[in-house]
Amino acid sequence: MVDENVDKPAEEPVGQQMRIRLDEREMKTVYANAFRTNGTAEEVMLDFGLNLAVPPAPGQTQPEITFQITDRVILNYYSAKRLAITLSQLIRRHEEQFGTLELDVNKRRAK
Repeated sequence: MVDENVDKPAEEPVGQQMRIRLDEREMKTVYANAFRTNGTAEEVMLDFGLNLAVPPAPGQTQPEITFQITDRVILNYYSAKRLAITLSQLIRRHEEQFGTLELDVNKRRAK
């Protein structure tokens, strides 16, 4: 368990702090190389899992990918927006340090 002093979200008066106690006893770690999003009027659903290559069946030429969903996180839209902002800042800092993350696989391949 870790104690940290962190600033409260922007809704609170500026300069006011709250102590947050992190309880990591029930935490689990998973790896995901794929995700899916969905939403309702009240919530955002994030499904995480693995893209698994499946060899073509006999007589078929096209390989298939199975998205094996392993975990679902459900957030309200306020938490989802905070997550989106935090991820954006994290990726921006990473790219400033290590260079742009190219999403197009064909552009990442060595020529």
